[in-house]
Amino acid sequence: MAKIVQLPARALFAYAVNPTARFLLRLGVTPNAVTIAGTVGVLIGSYFGAKGHLFWGTWIITACALTDVLDGTMARMRGAPGKFGALLDSSLDRIADGATFGAVVWYMIDQGNPYGGTIAALVSLGAGQVVSYVKARAQSLGLNADVGIAERLERLVILGVFALIGSAGVDWALPAGLWVLAALSVVTIFQRLIAGARSDRENLAAPQ
Repeated sequence: MAKIVQLPARALFAYAVNPTARFLLRLGVTPNAVTIAGTVGVLIGSYFGAKGHLFWGTWIITACALTDVLDGTMARMRGAPGKFGALLDSSLDRIADGATFGAVVWYMIDQGNPYGGTIAALVSLGAGQVVSYVKARAQSLGLNADVGIAERLERLVILGVFALIGSAGVDWALPAGLWVLAALSVVTIFQRLIAGARSDRENLAAPQ
């Protein structure tokens, strides 16, 4: 099944990020610094969201989450040796995701759990972590599970769009988006497990 955000859109976004990446590198900013700054920004945005400032929290989180593309672009341009940057990026992504959905859970509880949004947020948080884990674990085993309808970028886009609609006073929007996100995340888990199983069979069938 195709990704929600198709490759042309991703390529267009990367093209827009390239000038910023070059500018920051000329200033001497490192990819790891951008990764850390983006995570701090997400934590700040999560605080705003949890306190009920859904509009500003969503914009801050979205803007800072986009640094996940920026730091990777900078690393490729810089040609930095070593793998610590990738480890740091993946680790801080999990922290950022936990803070984001933790804030959503807090907000949903504060709003009286409309339409079961708290449960949907918890499912989205747990399933999102498993989505990332399955891919990483498959790679460590030499398997290919890089598939799925809702990767991290797609999940952030869905959450951001529905949160902004909710901030405009549409009370069902955020819970609805969370249920959509929960369902797509669970589907993605199964897609990756199936892809991993297929990859394992192909490896076993390949001539040694």
